Amino acid sequence: MANVDTSELRNGIKVIFDRAPWIVLNVDFVKPGKGQAFYKIRVQNLLTGNSQEKTLRSGEKVEAADVTDADMSYLYADANGYVFMDKNTYDQITVPTKAVGDQKDFLLENMDVSVTLWNGEPIAVRLPNSVVMEIVYTEPAVKGDTQSRVMKPAKLATGAEVQVPIFVAQGDKITINTQSREYLGRAGK
Repeated sequence: MANVDTSELRNGIKVIFDRAPWIVLNVDFVKPGKGQAFYKIRVQNLLTGNSQEKTLRSGEKVEAADVTDADMSYLYADANGYVFMDKNTYDQITVPTKAVGDQKDFLLENMDVSVTLWNGEPIAVRLPNSVVMEIVYTEPAVKGDTQSRVMKPAKLATGAEVQVPIFVAQGDKITINTQSREYLGRAGK
């Protein structure tokens, strides 16, 4: 695979450290008063999700990761994992449960997602930033409970639980941030 110079590192570039793919989250160029300039980068392991800081000398080369993102649609879950279909080739692949992680709470049939492949194997799934889901159960609001920003638990159609404002009722469709699991607002009827 090709090498990337430290001066070409940017947020989102995928590189190899310790024989594993990492994504660059942040790059800081440091030029001390005395000595050689260097780069401090914050990277996240695409296999484990762990992040760490690394220091690289200016002019040093890093191996670029052979990582591709494929647009896919979620089909169904089975005992082996989650099955997705490539939107271009119509090939179906099974993504291990570990690669999907907690995002399974927001997976809906036919949802468009981005699946990250490393050496042809799926290692991560990226959902849209927000999804619209229906509330299947939540406690009814109590009259007079009008304190500002009161939140209550609500169960979604997928079985996930999120915190919603007191005025949200069972059967409502709401928009949820898939990264923070926060309520964003009511969805249009």
